[in-house]
Amino acid sequence: METRLLLVHAHPDDETLTTGGTIARYAAEGADVTLVTCTLGEEGEIIPAELAELGSHAGDQLGGYRAGELRAACRELGVTRQFYLGGIGRWRDSGMAGAGSRHHPRAFATGAFDEQVAQLRAILHEVRPQVVVSYDANGGYGHPDHIRAHEVTHAAAEASGAVQRVFHTVAPQTPVRRGVQALRELPGVPFTVPEPAELPVVADERAHAAIDVAGQLDARLAALDAHRTQVSVWRDGSGRPEGACCALSNGIALPNLHTEYFELAYGGTGPVATDLFGGLR
Repeated sequence: METRLLLVHAHPDDETLTTGGTIARYAAEGADVTLVTCTLGEEGEIIPAELAELGSHAGDQLGGYRAGELRAACRELGVTRQFYLGGIGRWRDSGMAGAGSRHHPRAFATGAFDEQVAQLRAILHEVRPQVVVSYDANGGYGHPDHIRAHEVTHAAAEASGAVQRVFHTVAPQTPVRRGVQALRELPGVPFTVPEPAELPVVADERAHAAIDVAGQLDARLAALDAHRTQVSVWRDGSGRPEGACCALSNGIALPNLHTEYFELAYGGTGPVATDLFGGLR
């Protein structure tokens, strides 16, 4: 049986930050991996000073630039195909809660829900994935676009007739805390190493699947490198993936974990502890 995995993410870079290793692993194993990106991430904070004028406050060209970053990241991860929900530029980054960008006529979080669901259902009908991945009801950390992606994903997947499982990407507290502790022991990290409460985590028992991505850490780092407007990647010079981490524009270090975690939200339990397709192959 051909295994088909589809992931729904809100902005370019989300696919790599939370599921990059999983994408690379299943692609390397021969699965058909489809990425659906809901916006171009036009409201993202820009890290390189020389690119600042791309921002929505100035040239408002960041979305087009990030589309190029996403193409490069998809090549590194081995994505089979990538769609923008409704076509490129149909839905716009809404910004964080309370941001004025939420009132933009194309803002994803406040856009026409039924239209968005129909657009995703059309992709699901074309691809017919057995497994779909997106966010939990809080969107991982409360971003309105992530929350809307969760809502659209569930509405479309549960009505599709083809999707057998829906997973949420999650960050269980114990592995994250271990990863942060490892960062404290890594000399030369140029970012702020967070306190345990600074990173969004969930209770360990919510992680139903743990996907070993140790063999895909280099691919994930290369894909993060591609998202240079949003992510800074640091390596300690050892050549080991364990000697690397990244940070967003807030400068807070994110550990380079060897495992990515998922909560089974729909489709029954099944033997999914180490394989999103467990029992379906």
